[in-house]
Amino acid sequence: MGDSVFEDWDELVTDFKELEVTNKTYLEKLEELETHQKKCLKHIEHQHYRISIIEKSLKDLKKHPEYKEKINELQEGIMKRKAHLYEIEQTLPKQNGIYLKIILGNVNVSILNKEAKFKYKDEYEKFKLVLSIIGFVMSLLNLSLKFRPLELSFIFLLVWYYCTLTIRESILKVNGSRIKGWWRLHHFLSTVAAGILLIWPDTLTWAQFRTQFMWFNSYISVVQYLQFRYQRGVLYRLKALGERHNMDITIEGFHSWMWRGLSFLLPFLFFGYMFQLYNAYVLYLLSYTPTSTWHVPVLSLMFFILFIGNTATTIMVIPDKVKEKVKLQYRFMSQRFSGNLITKEIEDNQPKKQE
Repeated sequence: MGDSVFEDWDELVTDFKELEVTNKTYLEKLEELETHQKKCLKHIEHQHYRISIIEKSLKDLKKHPEYKEKINELQEGIMKRKAHLYEIEQTLPKQNGIYLKIILGNVNVSILNKEAKFKYKDEYEKFKLVLSIIGFVMSLLNLSLKFRPLELSFIFLLVWYYCTLTIRESILKVNGSRIKGWWRLHHFLSTVAAGILLIWPDTLTWAQFRTQFMWFNSYISVVQYLQFRYQRGVLYRLKALGERHNMDITIEGFHSWMWRGLSFLLPFLFFGYMFQLYNAYVLYLLSYTPTSTWHVPVLSLMFFILFIGNTATTIMVIPDKVKEKVKLQYRFMSQRFSGNLITKEIEDNQPKKQE
């Protein structure tokens, strides 16, 4: 019994020596990785600088028609090079934006592994889903019960939720997400609006708006669930096809099955936007009541801004999606037509059977 203890320790000492060697190799590789990253960033910066000079020279060459064909080829090559450089940049660490520097400092939030990027994006979608479910339940509880601490708990949850979203989306942005600027601004504005709601006194004006606000949040939770189903479906399908960046939120590449999903979602989105406009209108009317405080007109303005921004951004996205759908259909028909021509040509060249 006593000897086995010493043997175990000797075996553990041998294992520890292997750990030290492995750790030393690991640290050396880390230093090599940092060196290679710096070299890549330096090369990318040089590529962008030289491309900008070439593009300036091309502007002067456009005056000479004899170079037209070469200019077109070079411009196409530059476009491909920029796209390739963008893909390389996604594999390298990036500096935090101003907002993340204020919140987190200079902590490196770059995710370099593709699978890890997809996992982070997936966790982001799950986070929104879980909070939407909690918000839906709390909205219904507030509709059933009039209990001030429960109201404040729910509104504080909204403040924390939107504030957390702004941080998570900033990390997504650093890692190459192409989320539109309005949606990020939307969550900043929503954080401010939720903060104003939190400090809105329990007056008669709040009591008149309270029920409508809870119904609004219940509906928004349902829409967010539908968005989760749509976004996750698109993300997994595109990942399977290998067509898009793993951090994309606003999907630019489009297929017919995506359009069907979005066309189902759009009526729910626009009804939610109209609900925001209705909130702004009701708050505007309440701002003229004797019990109104400064919170009421400010919230009315914020709901109206959210309505305008959401509606305008969604409307601007739809034509792009329709054009992309038409292009895909045209490409499919062209390929099918080309395939039919090739088949016909093969059949025509086949030796005819003797009668």
